[in-house]
Amino acid sequence: MKTPVYKRLVRLVLRYWPYLLGSSVAALVFVTLNSFSIWLTASLVNNILNDFDSISREQLAWAQADELTLNERLKYIANQLILQDSQLASLRRLCLIIFGVFLFKNIFLYIKNILVSYVQFSLIVRIRNMLYRHIHNLSISYFNRKKSGELTSIMMNDVNVMQEAFTTTFQKLLVEPLNILFFGTILFIIDWKLSSVALLILPLAGFLYVSVGVSIRRKSKRIQEKIASIMHILTEVLYSIRVIKAFVTKRYEIQKFEKEGSRYFHLLFRRAKLDNLATPINEIIGVLIGVVLLWYGGMQVIQTETLTSEDFLRFILILFAMLAPIKTLGAVNITIQNSLAAAERVFNILDSKPDINDKPDAKEIKSFSEEIRFDNVSFDYGEESAPVLKNVSFSISKGSVVALVGASGSGKSTIADLIPRFYDTTSGSVKIDGDDIKEFKLSSLRKMMGIVSQDVTLFNDTVRNNISYGQPELKESNIISAAKSANAMEFIKSFPEGLDTIIGERGVTLSGGQKQRLSIARAIIKNPAILILDEATSALDTESE
Repeated sequence: MKTPVYKRLVRLVLRYWPYLLGSSVAALVFVTLNSFSIWLTASLVNNILNDFDSISREQLAWAQADELTLNERLKYIANQLILQDSQLASLRRLCLIIFGVFLFKNIFLYIKNILVSYVQFSLIVRIRNMLYRHIHNLSISYFNRKKSGELTSIMMNDVNVMQEAFTTTFQKLLVEPLNILFFGTILFIIDWKLSSVALLILPLAGFLYVSVGVSIRRKSKRIQEKIASIMHILTEVLYSIRVIKAFVTKRYEIQKFEKEGSRYFHLLFRRAKLDNLATPINEIIGVLIGVVLLWYGGMQVIQTETLTSEDFLRFILILFAMLAPIKTLGAVNITIQNSLAAAERVFNILDSKPDINDKPDAKEIKSFSEEIRFDNVSFDYGEESAPVLKNVSFSISKGSVVALVGASGSGKSTIADLIPRFYDTTSGSVKIDGDDIKEFKLSSLRKMMGIVSQDVTLFNDTVRNNISYGQPELKESNIISAAKSANAMEFIKSFPEGLDTIIGERGVTLSGGQKQRLSIARAIIKNPAILILDEATSALDTESE
């Protein structure tokens, strides 16, 4: 059974438990001081409006009482901290205490935010690195099935959506539930009847948030998929810009892009209509609670006198202070749903398994001394595709040069791909020196080979680094020797910076023949035991070939 996305995210987060523990402690101190600051605000008003003597008499009565309610005990402790010889001195003391409380609560808020920021940024870097490492482990067949734009979108956009969610969630989710808990507790201490009225209304808000959140998550997933589609179109156009200009298909490509953009807009707008429900729902429910409690609490103060004006003021202040974190949690819920949709796509990649794997007892290939043999090999690219190779058998002795000649689509490139195990045979086997290549570790097998494919791939780097790719320790003399062997040194010398010339993305500054010669030099410099050239000289002139 597949583990739910949120559980997998929690497991990742818990790797940083020391930082989370520290931020939780800081959040707890902040919330405690925050609740105390609101309590003191009501005490400030009471100190200014009420007669100092009556406050002192009330304090004396509480001191002599055999038993106090929890509300009276809290007020007694607060007054003990505040009351001085005169009302003015008490006011001065109260102002200093309020300033100190606000100062320290913001210090702890800062500590909490710094610790949380470390966790969220570390987590995002970790997830992106996990994705990148995993993509390198996947087989070539996976990339044949997936659009490059989709993978790029997930690596960048979906992970960024998760980062935004972590920013909001971590900053708020540690504090706001504690705020609600502390504020709610104080409300019940002041007057449990009034608090019970508020609790009757809150489940309605919870139901609405959950209902809206489920719909937002579905729409967010479709939005991420649409972004991937747009990214694919953009990547394809940038890669094929020469063909587009040659065939004058600019209008067609623009229309295709704008059509996807229009679909993206409609998905965004539909989600925005749900996103923007959060504020009205919060406001309406908040006002509903406030109005009901003002009416009910006001009656207790005016008619029954079962609630003091100070307690009623404190209750209202704390109630409206509690509505803010409730409102924030509503927004956090929306952000979490967006994040879960993005995380689902990220984990879909991480759950993908490579088709080509090392066997548990795979061994290193030490050397190549005899032959490569194809024994009754058949191959197809999937259940619905026609066989590319069928019962093919031949051998190639070490030291020989063998050319495969045949019509386009006859399987020449497929044979070249089977030797380094870019794909595995459907039936039959490929052997080196009598051992099935599946018995060898992939890394050691491929290190024995130099491969030049018909689709030349060069990197946006120097000529030097393209030739010595994967072997940064090589001396310049080795690089020059390989370039000469590939008949590339002549044009390299013509560059202003020689081997240190940047050749641009995919070698855009080079001709087709120059690209192929650099690719051949890159294969030669490995001094491989097996050299595979897949139409590697198709763009070369006769002399170079």
